[in-house]
Amino acid sequence: MAYAYLFKYIIIGDTGVGKSCLLLQFTDKRFQPVHDLTIGVEFGARMITIDGKQIKLQIWDTAGQESFRSITRSYYRGAAGALLVYDITRRDTFNHLTTWLEDARQHSNSNMVIMLIGNKSDLESRREVKKEEGEAFAREHGLIFMETSAKTASNVEEAFINTAKEIYEKIQEGVFDINNEDITARCTGHPHCTNIFIQGRLLARCLQGGEHLVFAHEHLIS
Repeated sequence: MAYAYLFKYIIIGDTGVGKSCLLLQFTDKRFQPVHDLTIGVEFGARMITIDGKQIKLQIWDTAGQESFRSITRSYYRGAAGALLVYDITRRDTFNHLTTWLEDARQHSNSNMVIMLIGNKSDLESRREVKKEEGEAFAREHGLIFMETSAKTASNVEEAFINTAKEIYEKIQEGVFDINNEDITARCTGHPHCTNIFIQGRLLARCLQGGEHLVFAHEHLIS
């Protein structure tokens, strides 16, 4: 399916906060109560519509363990949006947000939109972090904030789509310049070619052969 933009997301936060469950709920509309720990990164994608334009969200779900942190950092490159997730029933995951945020801002584009997510809102009886605390952290650091439940799907759709809307507004305002190095482009010369270019440089060989067409009616924001 053709699309006008592609936004790359990265989901970050401590192990066990529900990052993979949020991704699965958004892309597949289902909840998986038992989920293996993410090793390195996992990937998902979904099409949405904003302002009448088709937008593809390319979402990278990262491992929360410290041992995978160097791998996670490599995926910040080219990300237009980040979902920074903590578990409202585990105070320690909230306390680690500053470290995650510093890491994200050090290794990403300065214009990257960051959505702070307090996940597992369905477990109200076990809450350790007040909603007001999440709101205050977001205000202090210039983030968007929502509480979600990957189990009930509460606010999951809104978290991903509101992040995309914020990115889209930045495009319209010229914050993301479609002619600069922050933009990646897809080969549109062949129906099954999925090669990605950065600054016109081919990152992988085209399996279809022949000439690539870059920036042909489609721009990918990253």
